Amino acid sequence: MKKWMLRIMLLLFWPVGFLISWITSFRPEPIEVLYSRWFSKTLAGYLSRVTGIFPFSVAELTVWLFLLCTLILLLKSVIISFRKRKGGKRGLFGFLFQLLIFLGIIYFSFIVIWGLNYNRLPFAETAGFHVKGFSEKQLVQLCEKLIQKANSLRAGLPEDERGVMKAEGGFAEIRKTAPLAYIKGASIYPELGGNFGAPKPVFFSRLMSYTGISGIYFPFTGEANVNIDIPDPVLPATTCHEMAHQRGFAREDEANYLAWVTCSSSDNAAFQYSGTILALMYASNALFDNNPPKAYELNKKYGAGLRRDLQAISQYWKQYEGRVEEFTSDVNDTYLKSNRQEEGVASYGRMVDLLLAEQNADPGKKFLL
Repeated sequence: MKKWMLRIMLLLFWPVGFLISWITSFRPEPIEVLYSRWFSKTLAGYLSRVTGIFPFSVAELTVWLFLLCTLILLLKSVIISFRKRKGGKRGLFGFLFQLLIFLGIIYFSFIVIWGLNYNRLPFAETAGFHVKGFSEKQLVQLCEKLIQKANSLRAGLPEDERGVMKAEGGFAEIRKTAPLAYIKGASIYPELGGNFGAPKPVFFSRLMSYTGISGIYFPFTGEANVNIDIPDPVLPATTCHEMAHQRGFAREDEANYLAWVTCSSSDNAAFQYSGTILALMYASNALFDNNPPKAYELNKKYGAGLRRDLQAISQYWKQYEGRVEEFTSDVNDTYLKSNRQEEGVASYGRMVDLLLAEQNADPGKKFLL
């Protein structure tokens, strides 16, 4: 077979990946049973335990090596194209063509290994929730309950010199406690169970903050990677969010909700508070979008500690706003929409629908009384 024919055939990884993703979106039931709960979850568990041998993030190392090799090969191709008068541009185009093929293989592998989890049954359906139109009154009641719970949990937590909630033991303790929270959560939702490697800290976390990203799941290594530079009040919830992705829950709203479930299930007060503050931020934002005066009114019920924590979170992310964060957000938005999360980055806020649905669920599945 001629070389050019082989390259054309390898380009088919792109459309084949898209086709598989599209076709399986019409059959969520078998994807749920055969792919999400068995194949993908088993593979993720195996990969995460293997990479868990290393104390650092294998995913982060892999990404940096890929970027470095790509840059070196690109510079080499550019230099050769300038030195050679004949065939120089062909060499540069050849490199870009090969890169396109390689990325197509990566995309196809992503779909096979983990990407089809976007096509599984909605968590609301498997949990027996009835997600429907909720009234503003119900949203207000939800916010009031979350504020009350956050204030109560915040009272006994340690603080740093700024008066902001401090996670004792730092991320080292969080990565030990988070799997225990999932064991507790699995007693309510068995699909959260499984044997997985512990979450990993991102070495260049501060650099990661410039992208506006607080964590990322890397399916090729099975690692739940966490930006450990973010404020402590949201660090446990972020960790549990990425671990939800590790267990095959791809949709962002569901990963947020499962972070709330597992944090609330934990015996650790810092985890309970972190899950509550995550839920409160989304619920209060939803209320602000619908009724700003009422949102401002409820804001007065925030305790001093809770208020300091929320301000610290806001100030932290504000310092990283800029073109890099905007570009990354646009890329993330495109990525989510390409996986049939039509609302893009706004899908993170649909967690509120699950929180509201929980209020009408069985008592064993309610974390707000």
